[in-house]
Amino acid sequence: MPHNYTPSIKDWLFLLLLILLWGTSFMFTAVSLQSFSPVAIVSLRVLIAAIILTLFMYAKGWRLPVEPLAWAVFLLMGVMGNLLPFLLISTGQKDVSSGITGLLMAFMPLATMILAHYFVSGESLNRFKIFGFLLGITGVAIVLWPSLVGTHSNLLSGLLILLATFSYAINAILVKRLPSYHPVVTSAGVMIISSIVIVPFWLWQDLPWQQSYSLKASLSMLWLGIGPTALATILLFAVIGSAGPTFLSYINYVIPIVAYFTGALLLGEAIEWQSLAAMLLIILGIALTRKRVVIK
Repeated sequence: MPHNYTPSIKDWLFLLLLILLWGTSFMFTAVSLQSFSPVAIVSLRVLIAAIILTLFMYAKGWRLPVEPLAWAVFLLMGVMGNLLPFLLISTGQKDVSSGITGLLMAFMPLATMILAHYFVSGESLNRFKIFGFLLGITGVAIVLWPSLVGTHSNLLSGLLILLATFSYAINAILVKRLPSYHPVVTSAGVMIISSIVIVPFWLWQDLPWQQSYSLKASLSMLWLGIGPTALATILLFAVIGSAGPTFLSYINYVIPIVAYFTGALLLGEAIEWQSLAAMLLIILGIALTRKRVVIK
């Protein structure tokens, strides 16, 4: 990727689609929870994505690896990058609004930065990263503060969502350190192995054929698998391959805004000044960590 590469209109459109897909995913999760359990949401997301990504992979002429090491890698990434965070987020959203969930999830790049300092060479902390992290954690504290001092019962739910950011962060470190395969092949393999792990548990626990589901929740659940999980994965690698990971990082500034105001406008969730202040602090924290230290 040339350093002077100028993103094309197609790159910007794909980036916008990614922002919309991921930014609205918390809203669709909230709607899906009206009929589906957290385990059902996780299972159907990875199962639908596995089918779509596998079909896309074979249409492109790529094939799944057969060596055990590859599937061990896929399993580890599937647990840390899909099953665990999806389950934590879905469980947390039973008591936390979709907008607040989006704000808390914005902490993920900051969590990744801290872990990368210890586990990735060349990713050392500096004064800007430390101060940016402190701004971000202050924003998180503002979000969780009402649960700490009041009678709300959603503190644990908020912490579960925050824990999901660290699960994603660990997965990001694993991607850097584990053997690499073609990204779409990896995504398909990860979704397949994730489905094999979680779907039998869902069938045993929920007995879905005995449940009733509303049309709105069912359509939201279907879209979660198609859009924010499968389609977003394809767009993700298209953007990285065309414009690079730095261009992709712009989404970290916008997704929490989309998540927060989508929940407010479409689900009627409250807009509070504390949440807006927290959003500003987290975004400023992310921006500050990108500032480079000039060595003289």
